[in-house]
Amino acid sequence: MRLLILGPPGAGKGTQAARIAEQLGIPAISTGDIFRANIKNETELGLQVKEILASGGYVSDEVTNAIVADRLAQADCAGGFLLDGYPRTLAQVDALDGMLEGASLDRVLELTVDEDAVVGRLLKRAETEGRSDDSEEVIRERMAIYHRETKPLSDTYRERGLLVEVDGLGEVDDVTTRILAALA
Repeated sequence: MRLLILGPPGAGKGTQAARIAEQLGIPAISTGDIFRANIKNETELGLQVKEILASGGYVSDEVTNAIVADRLAQADCAGGFLLDGYPRTLAQVDALDGMLEGASLDRVLELTVDEDAVVGRLLKRAETEGRSDDSEEVIRERMAIYHRETKPLSDTYRERGLLVEVDGLGEVDDVTTRILAALA
C-alpha cells in the first residue's frame, strides 16, 4: 500500500506513521527524521537544513525531492510505503507523481487537529525532547507556512478521491484505531 500522511506540525504524523507502517508491513519514510539525522551527523545537508529549520522555514523542493526519490528507489519500498512530511507543496506533488511512474498513491490520510492544542503539544515536546526548533514563535510560523503551502494538497488529493480525514486529537491508540478503520 502506498500512503501519505498529512497534517500540521505536531498533529502526531510521526507517531501514527510508525504505527500504521508497522501494522501494514511497509516502511515509514519521514523527511523530518532524515533531515534530523543529517543535522546530528553534521553533514553538508544537515548544516543547511539546521539553519532553515531554526528559522521555521521549509527545506527547498529540490533537496527534498532528491532525498525522497533516493529513498523510494530502495528495495524495501517496492511493496509500498508511508510518506510522512512529504509532499508539502504542489510542486512536490508533481515530483512525487513523476517518481511513482504512472502509479498512484492508494490513500492520503489527513490528521485534523485544533491549532492551539497542537501548539501546546509542541511546546511540551520541546521541553521533554530538547528540540530547539519548537519555540512558540517558530511553531506559529510553521503553522502559517503549513496553511499557506501544504493545506492546498488536501484539495488536490480530495479531487483525486484519495483523501481520508481522521481526527488526530485524543489518545494515541484511539487515533491509530480511527486511521486503521479509515483504511479498511
